[in-house]
Amino acid sequence: MTESFAPNACACCGDMLRARFDRRRFLQIGAAAGLAAGLPSFAKAAEGQYEAMLLNCIDPRFQALSDKYLDGRQMTGKYSQFTIAGASIGVVAPAFKTWAPAFWDNLGASIQLHRIPKVIVVNHRDCGAAKIAYGADAVKDAAAETATHKAALLEFRKQVAEKQPSLTVELSLIALDGSIETFT
Repeated sequence: MTESFAPNACACCGDMLRARFDRRRFLQIGAAAGLAAGLPSFAKAAEGQYEAMLLNCIDPRFQALSDKYLDGRQMTGKYSQFTIAGASIGVVAPAFKTWAPAFWDNLGASIQLHRIPKVIVVNHRDCGAAKIAYGADAVKDAAAETATHKAALLEFRKQVAEKQPSLTVELSLIALDGSIETFT
């Protein structure tokens, strides 16, 4: 049975009360109220204390490896993430200089919202962005590739120290097999 309800109501809710009230309308109002009740806790979840920001590359081959690396450190759900071609190379290489402001702005937001104390950088081997930024000779063999990534990672750490001196920075290079090399 469906009934219409049109009481003499106040101006602020009179339109709502003049609407039809049936089971469907009741469920719609209940769902909206439930959603509204859940929003404050969801909004608060966007802010808080997190352990780090992960900077990694867009290469799909390394997304799962980066996640697995941080999962193994019990960091699931405890870091923000910024993904850009080349990871640290995308931030520091002159070839990509127009990209850097986006990273620094996002890092500032992560510091403000998530109060992160560190940045974890995961560059990777067989990186196309490294070749674009520094040329084929920079990645022609394992030694050259390691040196190229190490230089970019160390430059990244230097820039973080200049722009956000309170942050610590972890530097790593991951291979296709998931093995990690760290730089200090």
